[in-house]
Amino acid sequence: MKIVVIGGSGLIGSKLVKNLRERGHDVLAASPSTGVNSITREGLAQAMDGADIVVDVANAPSWEDQAVLEFFETSSRNLLAAEAAAGVRHHVALSIVGSERLPENGYFRAKVAQENLIKASGVPYSILRATQFFEFVGGIADSFAVGDELCVSPALIQPLASDDVVAALTDVVLAAPLNGTVEVAGPEALPIDELIRRFLRATQDTRQVVPDVHARYYGAVLDDQSLTPGKNPRLGAIRFEDWLSQSMAEAGR
Repeated sequence: MKIVVIGGSGLIGSKLVKNLRERGHDVLAASPSTGVNSITREGLAQAMDGADIVVDVANAPSWEDQAVLEFFETSSRNLLAAEAAAGVRHHVALSIVGSERLPENGYFRAKVAQENLIKASGVPYSILRATQFFEFVGGIADSFAVGDELCVSPALIQPLASDDVVAALTDVVLAAPLNGTVEVAGPEALPIDELIRRFLRATQDTRQVVPDVHARYYGAVLDDQSLTPGKNPRLGAIRFEDWLSQSMAEAGR
C-alpha cells in the first residue's frame, strides 16, 4: 500500500516510516522539509495521489493557545479535503489520552478540535490516543520548577515509550478503519511526583520534588483520571526503569 505519513521526520513519524517500510509498504515521509506542507497545501495533492492511507503525526511549531488551535484546524481541514479528493481509504491520527478532560490546556483543546474535524469529515478514520511519552519527562519536570524546587502534582500518570506508541500506531494503520478511538498507555500508572523523582535520581539531578495537589500541568489542575486511560487500553511493554537505564547508557551516564 501507499502510505503517507504527515510529520514523517519527527520522533514518532520517523520511527513509524521505518516500521512500515520494513513491512514492505511504499511510505512517503511528508513534511515541509520534503516539500509537503499541510498548512500552505504545498505538495499536498501530489503526495495524496494514489495513497491508500494517510497518517497524521504532525506537531504544531508553537504551543501558544491560538496558534496551536489554528495549526491543527487548518492542517486537518487541508489534509482531509485532499484525502477526500484523492479517494484515500483510511485517515489515522495520533492524539492524547485525556484531551477532553483538561480544557484549560490550549494544546489539548486543539487536539479535541482536530479529532472533531476528523470524525465529521466522511473519510474513514482511526484515532489512537496515547498517554505522555517517557522521552518528555525531563520537560515535564522543568515545567513544575519553582526556584530550586519542583512543585509537582501527585496525580496519576501512565506514560509509555515512543517505541510502544509506534508499535500500536503501526497496528492501527494496517488494520481496517475503526471509525472510532482507541487508547495506548504504559504498563504502570504512578504519581507524577514519583515519576519525576525517579527521573531526577537517574539523571543525578539534585533538585527536590515537593508534592502539591494544586500544581498545574501545563495550565491544568489534575486528578487521577486526567492523564490515565479508560477501560481496556493497549498497554506498552517497556517499563520506565528499563527505558531510563537504556537512555542513560546511550548518553554515557
